[in-house]
Amino acid sequence: MISSMNAQDFEIILFYKYVRIDDPLAVLAREQAICKEFGLKGRTIIAREGINVTLEGTHENIEKYLAHYFSDSRFLGTHIKRSVGTGEAFPKLSIKVRNEIVSGHLGSCDIDPNQVTGIHLKPEELHEWIHSKKEFYIVDMRNAYEHKIGHFDGSILPPMDNFRDLPNIVKTLEHLK
Repeated sequence: MISSMNAQDFEIILFYKYVRIDDPLAVLAREQAICKEFGLKGRTIIAREGINVTLEGTHENIEKYLAHYFSDSRFLGTHIKRSVGTGEAFPKLSIKVRNEIVSGHLGSCDIDPNQVTGIHLKPEELHEWIHSKKEFYIVDMRNAYEHKIGHFDGSILPPMDNFRDLPNIVKTLEHLK
């Protein structure tokens, strides 16, 4: 089947969403059923803290999957990254329940990304804050390599080589609360 289709017929989607999932096994069953129905391959990790997904399928079936995904109001607002697929990017479908959606990153940390968050600003609001001289802080939580690529002037750039460094970094930022 793949040989009769063009590469542009396939698409890869990648996304994650930190959102409270009280019953990860129910979400797992739902994801398994819908991915099998639409012939998608890839990897999905579900945890009480959210969902992390990388899937490939035909463009048509990816759109059907996303319609189903967004029909669950918990997942509205998820930013979907898209790229061209080949139809052979993943050998199979793997959907698992884990303790975290990004393995080994926060470990036993008691930070819940669903509860501890900053103020969400629209780009226009941030622009206004920057030019109004309002006192606020931008903490760039990316790693040191990404800081070198680019960041906002005046940002706080914690020395993180890996996201699992976050628990120690948060302690150094307590004074900003």
